Amino acid sequence: MSLLADLQPRLLLGPGPSPVSERILQAMARPTIGHLDSQFLELMDDIADRLRRVFGTDNPMTFPVSGTGSAALEAAMTNAVQPGDTVIVGVNGVFGMRLAEMARRQGATAVEIEAEWGRIVEPERIEAALRRHPNAAVVCVVVAETSTGVHQPMDEIGRLVAATDALLVADTVTALAGTPVEVDANHIDICYSGTQKCVGVPPGVAPITFSPKAMDRIAARPQPPHSWYLDVGLIAGYLGEERRYHHTAPINMLYALHEGLVEIEEEGLEARYERHRRVGDRLKSELVARGFCLYAQEGHRLPQLTSAVLPEGVEEGPLRRRLLDDFSIEVGGGLGAMKGKLWRIGLMGYGARDENVDRLLEAVDVVMG
Repeated sequence: MSLLADLQPRLLLGPGPSPVSERILQAMARPTIGHLDSQFLELMDDIADRLRRVFGTDNPMTFPVSGTGSAALEAAMTNAVQPGDTVIVGVNGVFGMRLAEMARRQGATAVEIEAEWGRIVEPERIEAALRRHPNAAVVCVVVAETSTGVHQPMDEIGRLVAATDALLVADTVTALAGTPVEVDANHIDICYSGTQKCVGVPPGVAPITFSPKAMDRIAARPQPPHSWYLDVGLIAGYLGEERRYHHTAPINMLYALHEGLVEIEEEGLEARYERHRRVGDRLKSELVARGFCLYAQEGHRLPQLTSAVLPEGVEEGPLRRRLLDDFSIEVGGGLGAMKGKLWRIGLMGYGARDENVDRLLEAVDVVMG
């Protein structure tokens, strides 16, 4: 007998993946067709149009990477960064650290602008780094730091970088479709995300968009990117008019992404943002009333991902395990310096609903009682 028969359903309220609607699951089960079939190519074009609306961009080079959000991160860096480049990276959590590591793996010098975990990277520190490194090729910022629940403002940083020759790379894996991203308004040159957070689709593909400035830079590289699979110049041949074969796209995962984008459009982006804000604020308020302390900087807290320090003297690991074993509810623990001290609770996409807040709070009252 297949092990699938023994899998128990979970309410996914961690930092990802998030719950998936029945519509999207049904879309994934549709018959597989070829990745060069004219029907599928038309679907890809429609996905790109819908992604542009969610990203807030007119960039022609907008598409889903065949891989999870980490593959999109690598696609951003392997295309934007060349050996010998200087890359300025805002580091205030795990995913800023990952961007810096990826820059080094491309042969660049990573200039890490460190901020305390749980706080934003102040724009003036990026400005100072640009003055110290006027030839910096790339600036990287995490918009939604999944490890801490911090929401990084981008408008000022975008203006600062746009006034230079540097490219601005933004990680919006947890932000997209939960809070506004506005790629063009914020002068973001390469913006990547994932599907398993607020987009509400299983992990497996990862939206990304490249500005004309970024594409011009990539086209002018003296050497191609280190990764053949993630070379956006090659992928452009498949997505463009010539439809040159590059790799076999994950057809059924792209059915799921398309259905997820249709759901987003039916709800409306502003209504979706408001839903995430409302249920996120409610959860935060209820946790504080139960003795939790909110970790992320006030005024810069993600609505869709709540980081909360447990009451003093409470060991978080066993309680989190009880939530999973006794109530089939998954929440995330802390990372890095905050390991064993906080919970990361996601209310993302289809999971951002009052009934899920109710179910979680009832379980928390039991395990903490």
